[in-house]
Amino acid sequence: MGLFWFYVRRGYRVVRNEVLVLPSRVILGLFVMTLLFLPLFTQDAYTLRILILTSIFAILAASWDLLSGYTGQMNFGHALFFGVGAYTAALLNLYVHIPPWGSIPLGGMAAVLAGLVIGIPCLRLRGTYLALTTLAFPIILMGIIFALPGITGGELGVSGLTRLSHSRIWDYYITVGLMLILCTVMWKITDSNTGVIFHAIREDELAVRSAGINTTRYKLLAFSLSGFFAGISGGLYAHFMRIAGPSTLEVSMSFTVVIWAIFGGIVTIYGPVGAVFILFPMLEFFRFWPEYRTLMFAGVVLLILLYMPEGLLPWIRDKIEVQCPRCKIRNAALRKTCRICTASLD
Repeated sequence: MGLFWFYVRRGYRVVRNEVLVLPSRVILGLFVMTLLFLPLFTQDAYTLRILILTSIFAILAASWDLLSGYTGQMNFGHALFFGVGAYTAALLNLYVHIPPWGSIPLGGMAAVLAGLVIGIPCLRLRGTYLALTTLAFPIILMGIIFALPGITGGELGVSGLTRLSHSRIWDYYITVGLMLILCTVMWKITDSNTGVIFHAIREDELAVRSAGINTTRYKLLAFSLSGFFAGISGGLYAHFMRIAGPSTLEVSMSFTVVIWAIFGGIVTIYGPVGAVFILFPMLEFFRFWPEYRTLMFAGVVLLILLYMPEGLLPWIRDKIEVQCPRCKIRNAALRKTCRICTASLD
């Protein structure tokens, strides 16, 4: 009992001293609590379905930011990782009868291999050439799938996969829980020394190489890590929808991921996640006006990109917080002095 109260007091101090001091952390805490307790207030199947798909695509968008946002390796074929994860999980489940808890991680590992296959030939490419080259890989894989209809199902895909669980509530908690854990892991990677090197490669790869750092190894690592997380999202999608089809590899999927990431703010991880939680439900809401749905969606995205070029979430953060000019610690915008070094924030 004493140990319990020890952790309660420790948690209270963390919340008071680390969370409540910044508005962005308060918003993040409310967001997480809302996701965790939402099923207590509504168990509507359609609402939970939207949030499950939103969580799956949030992992996918954050994985694109981990690669293209942090290292600058512009990947326009991110659907390849998603499709490889989905098809691998589906085929292992159907033909080898591996349950979802095994087939989904294996789908992620298959996407790691796909990341290495893409990364090695793309090491010397940059900018437009890299983007166009990565765009070709999902199309190549789609051609292979159409060429092997006996195994992959061809244009119809493969269906009849095992469900994630036997309850929509459990599906919700599995996908939301994995989204929170995996996005936290991605954020911790970008906050580590590895993330600093990723960022440095984006800014000036030649300078990083001249410092004795093997940039080739780190770029391949970025492709592999990004592929793993995207593959996990593909496996989750396949088991939730109980189908893996060519739509997971379409060019539109790759471009949608890029739109999500840029809309929310790249080089943040939380930006793409927030963008998916705004845009995906909003697109579903626009189904009430089907003839104007795409036009309204494009208009919203265009306005954000025109007036908030750094992304929506970094724009909001800069409005409610200010960075200390001396110690670079962020503070609530209402403060007059820094909470760490007491320097003036005016």
